[in-house]
Amino acid sequence: MKIGCPREIKNHEYRVGLTPAAVRAYVAAGHELFVEEGAGAGSGITDEEYVAAGATILATADEVWHEAEMIVKVKEPLAAEYSQMKEGQLVYTYFHFAAAEALLQACLERGITALAYETVKEADGSLPLLKPMSEVAGRMAPLMGAFYLSRPQGGRGTLPTGVPGVAPANILVIGGGVVGYNAARVASGLGARVMVLDVNQSRLEYLSHIMPANCFPLYSDAHSLEEGLRDADIVIGAVLIPGAKAPRLIRRDHLSLMRPGAVFVDVAIDQGGIAETSHPTTHSDPVFVVDNVIHYCVANMPGAYARTSTYSLSNYTTAYGLKLAARGVEACRGNAPLLGGLNVHRGKITCLPVAQAFGLEALYVDPEEALSL
Repeated sequence: MKIGCPREIKNHEYRVGLTPAAVRAYVAAGHELFVEEGAGAGSGITDEEYVAAGATILATADEVWHEAEMIVKVKEPLAAEYSQMKEGQLVYTYFHFAAAEALLQACLERGITALAYETVKEADGSLPLLKPMSEVAGRMAPLMGAFYLSRPQGGRGTLPTGVPGVAPANILVIGGGVVGYNAARVASGLGARVMVLDVNQSRLEYLSHIMPANCFPLYSDAHSLEEGLRDADIVIGAVLIPGAKAPRLIRRDHLSLMRPGAVFVDVAIDQGGIAETSHPTTHSDPVFVVDNVIHYCVANMPGAYARTSTYSLSNYTTAYGLKLAARGVEACRGNAPLLGGLNVHRGKITCLPVAQAFGLEALYVDPEEALSL
């Protein structure tokens, strides 16, 4: 199969879909690899490294999209890339369709097959292609919160670590999954007083066993959420419903409970965010203020630490990508994880939560059935 890797064009997105090691693996399996010139520069990967691994360097993204039967990316295609997608092409990347109706419509109209990293799901319920970037974003969240909590950035001026004689910051983590665990781990390591809210009692029990004494896993309900918001210096949104829009757990009126200058880091912004007041921001313009609460809602947080993120992501995506390259979309037959990743195919929506997000159930087709169309 002809596989292409274009340069990412999202604001300050420095990750790249393929590492030289991944290229080498695809080439060893008999595939042709095309990489856009300079695609890996933001992650410290040179064109020469790709050539040494067996790839062909093409001068433009147009050439890569034209040549490739399968595209491997990191972030969703942006409006400037819609016209480059071609019918029957397999695009393997993060899509987050439930928060991107224009992207969904473009993919349906162009007739591509969209295999979304974020909905590839193993039998144990894990999301292996979402996990590596959730780990990065989760670990970043307390650091970003700490930076904007400083007084020059408009924050309360509370040092998360505290100092002898002065208490540390209170950090509220909403959601105890991969993002929440990693956020709580780093926040606890800073010495902050950390509260993690979740509705899964088993998860809470697990977190109570492995987290340090300054981290308190609590059952999430209206009361614990409001109490947590009142006390928090930093709030981290870490709730995920695979494939669906994030639940709006924080209402506008909740902000009046929070301390002036508190920081809210909405890691769930890729799926629409968990607050009514959230909207996507960029690394160029990362924050905005609503009712004296600083909102950090960057939609591609891991892009800031591109080299770490690129290699971590590729460690996971390559094994599944090799299966797709070997058989195309037919690789999804009998493969539950890949079938779960199939979001759009031949003008049909094959992920029910995506269809439900926009009232497009009429366009939904069971993914197994879609493969026979």
